[in-house]
Amino acid sequence: MEAILKVEKLSKCYGKLLGKTQALNELSFQVMPGEFLGIMGSSGSGKSTLLNCIATVIAPSSGKIMMAGKEVTALKGKELSNYRGQEIGYLFQNFELLDNLTGRENIMLPLSLHGISSKESAEKLLQLANYLDVADVLEKFPAQMSGGEKQRVAAARALILNPGIILADEPTGALDSYNAKILMEKLTGMNQREKATILMVTHDSGVASYCSRILFIQDGAIFHEVRRDYPAETQPQFYQRIIKVIARLGGGDVNVF
Repeated sequence: MEAILKVEKLSKCYGKLLGKTQALNELSFQVMPGEFLGIMGSSGSGKSTLLNCIATVIAPSSGKIMMAGKEVTALKGKELSNYRGQEIGYLFQNFELLDNLTGRENIMLPLSLHGISSKESAEKLLQLANYLDVADVLEKFPAQMSGGEKQRVAAARALILNPGIILADEPTGALDSYNAKILMEKLTGMNQREKATILMVTHDSGVASYCSRILFIQDGAIFHEVRRDYPAETQPQFYQRIIKVIARLGGGDVNVF
């Protein structure tokens, strides 16, 4: 099976000369179709910079990003617009819903931006709204929704165009533990049932335990990797292993296994 996303020797530097900061340092990895990959690391380790490079929010200093065989860093014009709008879905920490649009309008916004008839996705909207438990807030504005409802509406918006990959940047960061658990169960369900590919940045070990594989980043490079042993390893067991890795990484011992 061919990887859907390939990151090859990706580097990103901010500033110049003595003030230069190396956010990413020749980082390489692959994401397979249907994988739920987590990215963990301390603040400033390069996690968000990595997602922003993949999303083409910022340009890397060097290296390549390949999505479904296309070099993302070389895309321009309509191809770049299509990539941003249809090949990736972005789930933000702070929802990024438009306050003057209803839940339905927020979810359907990507369709209108890319000239796709809403009729074509009416069934998809209904499926997502029912699965994500937001059918009863479709006619409400964000100010009338709870934090959990806002994030699930945002998840529906990210999924409405069936993107090749979902980029989730600390998706539970603004949620309480109850709503964070609901969101992660929904995302896991989409990953397992619909084979949605998810690349998620998180600092939360409990959230990370929903993933199938985790890359630990330090100083812009991959320091360690753990894979969940399916079906033998339960989520609580995987969580405990994540905690042990984090503790040993913090102590400078990266040779965990």
